[in-house]
Amino acid sequence: MPIYEYQCQACGHNHEALQKLNSDPLVICPACNLPELQKKISAAGFRLKGGGWYETDFKSGNKKNVAGEAAAPAAPTAPICPASSGCKNN
Repeated sequence: MPIYEYQCQACGHNHEALQKLNSDPLVICPACNLPELQKKISAAGFRLKGGGWYETDFKSGNKKNVAGEAAAPAAPTAPICPASSGCKNN
């Protein structure tokens, strides 16, 4: 269920509301009780709830390796600039 942001045009109060997609937009400001609330355009907000998430989704380090396999070695890093460019970082 998305979280919508609203702003009152009368008092400037900012309000967040958890609403269904097909719900009508709110119009009454909870701070001043005037019908001046307008929906803001902002980044989408959502909650991840319920089952269906993999065991390794939010783990890091050794905890992520649930199968007992050895972690892959890190790839060697390339020089910052090629030797032919005359860069002194080689």
